[in-house]
Amino acid sequence: MAREDGRGLDELRPVTIKRHYIKHAEGSVLVATGDTHIICTASVIDQQPRFMRDQRIKNKGWVTAEYSMLPRSTSQRMQREVTRGSVGGRTQEIQRLIGRSLRAAIDLGALEEKTIWVDCDVIQADGGTRTASITGAFIALWDACQELVKSKRIESFPIIDNIAATSVGLVKGEPMLDLCYSEDSTADVDMNIVMTGSGKFIEIQGTAEEKPFSREDYDQMLDLAVGGIQQLIRLQNRMMLENLDEARIGDA
Repeated sequence: MAREDGRGLDELRPVTIKRHYIKHAEGSVLVATGDTHIICTASVIDQQPRFMRDQRIKNKGWVTAEYSMLPRSTSQRMQREVTRGSVGGRTQEIQRLIGRSLRAAIDLGALEEKTIWVDCDVIQADGGTRTASITGAFIALWDACQELVKSKRIESFPIIDNIAATSVGLVKGEPMLDLCYSEDSTADVDMNIVMTGSGKFIEIQGTAEEKPFSREDYDQMLDLAVGGIQQLIRLQNRMMLENLDEARIGDA
């Protein structure tokens, strides 16, 4: 089955991560996955969140996240959620997913009662916004932690593993990696997978839209996701090891 953008069934969209995108944040990136573009920033606050202070939890920090889509990130203008007076259920689900994914990558004890607040703002959406947010936010988190160590605000580097994510699905019976919006909107099954660099799973979200899917279908989709995430992890590692300001899938 041919995909509308010419990719193979097991091929990621072009992925580019550009670091130090926002001047004032301790960590920031612009991540582009095909036509999905997201700004991820990591900001350090020199205190624990209120729930930890109320519980008198000592010697432990926190990582949390917010997610939003800008009004013209889609084909028609969306109303900002702040003007509606409440955050929608989809937004709450995604920002909780981003937060717990990033917390799996970090030793919270090494943050020394600091909070890192990660903001993921979608400026252009074409499917896979939650998974691209996680992949890009990890680099922003890494840079924020590097800044904390460099400035001697914490003693040891707290990140313990990579985190990356991608989507997979069944479209007209075919398993596909990294769905764009047109594929996602017509998919028989849509799944989002979050993994660590060591190959452990943080989240597997999968839904059949009409017909149930088989164990064979699941295994095929999971294998596609693992292969795609491994490529993203290699991209992250190359950026960090070579201290690159920008890198993309397919660079030598």
